[in-house]
Amino acid sequence: MVTGDRLGERFGRLAYGGAVWAGFGFLLLPILLVLWLSFFSNEILSLPPDGYSLRWYEGLLTKRDFIDGFILSLEVAVLATLAGLAVSVPASLVLVRGRFKGREAILNFLMAPLIVPAIVIGAALYIFFIQVEIATDIPLAGSAPGLVGAHVLLTIPWCIRLLTANLVGLDPAIEEAAASLGARGWVILARVTLPLIWPGLVAAALFAFVVSFGNLEISLFLVAPGETTLPIAILQYLEWKLDPTIAAVSTLQVVLIGAGLFATDRVVGLARVV
Repeated sequence: MVTGDRLGERFGRLAYGGAVWAGFGFLLLPILLVLWLSFFSNEILSLPPDGYSLRWYEGLLTKRDFIDGFILSLEVAVLATLAGLAVSVPASLVLVRGRFKGREAILNFLMAPLIVPAIVIGAALYIFFIQVEIATDIPLAGSAPGLVGAHVLLTIPWCIRLLTANLVGLDPAIEEAAASLGARGWVILARVTLPLIWPGLVAAALFAFVVSFGNLEISLFLVAPGETTLPIAILQYLEWKLDPTIAAVSTLQVVLIGAGLFATDRVVGLARVV
């Protein structure tokens, strides 16, 4: 006979499981809908579709705006990810291992781009770059270094968050043991610390890349004249047309990011660092 406590526990588990699956379904439904729309044969979206076709994927090969935008987004994301890691690794080491006044304030400052709307950051950087150009004649607005530097600001908070989480879980005694055996600072960092936080480094690089690659607001202010990133190319296309081409582009983006997440999970296990 099932007691009242066991019945309540079983009901709680079923309710919890149902809520989890409902949440997953709510998150996946838009992605599945975009995937479905990308195979519609009719140019004007309507339900039910007239048929299914792959022509929207084939047509992407002839659209230079999307190809050039993808290449520029890829270049900027890779450079911003590398620069973000170069800044975040030493910053995380100082924030976790250091004991000094103002440490929390510095951490909050580095994490600030997560709470400030990206469009505000983009507008502020554009005004700042214009003022720098007026004062020094250095053309930052509409330049590749300016665009990459702005994207670095987006990558730093994600890198800091993941790297600090890994460093907090790393026993300092391991590094102290290496030092007691004669290893110096750079040797300890290269042969002890970085290998032990390798999952965090990979996850930080992945999330930084995704955030930079998909950014629209900052790129909209700072992209050079005549150039476009993939999100901007999608926005410009939607100004004049509304056909499954955008669904096809979005599906390819989802596949690319999903493949990166899957590969990262196979290599380091995202559950260990996220």
